[in-house]
Amino acid sequence: MTNPHVRVCPVERAGSLDSRIRRFLQNPRRILGPYVKEGMTVVDLGCGPGFFTIDLAEMVGESGRVIAADLQEGMLEKLRRKIQGAALGGRITLHRCEPNRIGVPPGVDLVLAFYVVHEFPDATPLFEEIRSILNPDGRMLIVEPPLHVSRRAFEAMLQKARDAGLVPVEPPRMRVNKIVILKRNQP
Repeated sequence: MTNPHVRVCPVERAGSLDSRIRRFLQNPRRILGPYVKEGMTVVDLGCGPGFFTIDLAEMVGESGRVIAADLQEGMLEKLRRKIQGAALGGRITLHRCEPNRIGVPPGVDLVLAFYVVHEFPDATPLFEEIRSILNPDGRMLIVEPPLHVSRRAFEAMLQKARDAGLVPVEPPRMRVNKIVILKRNQP
């Protein structure tokens, strides 16, 4: 699932992914509020230690579900410890991805891919799989880091999404980052 030329954040540095400074700069509720509704099924792709996962679980409510998906068992273990005994833990399903496949069933309303798509050696299979698991009204929110991903690389990624049958809708506003919302292309 990861690009051999791009390092995946090691589990040992997971603390840097879940800090107060990051929460101030990238407030999950502010970023996700317009896209997450009660009762949704959301995939937090590349969830790491769960920076967005907890807020997502609160936002989807008792009738919703969050699938926290990550390639690294160590990241999932950190999240498992974080939600252990929490009331909203029942809304969160931890899921370990395979190297070239997410592996979650269809019926997804939103896929959040925050700072993760650039880690795929070829995003085309990812986008094809995303298209197959999204509900007809489903969306994919992609946010890529400004320094790791050039404008050219971001545009190439968007072309792969289009080729896989996902099309951009009006892009959300977020300073600095490269960001897009995709939906299934209706025939």
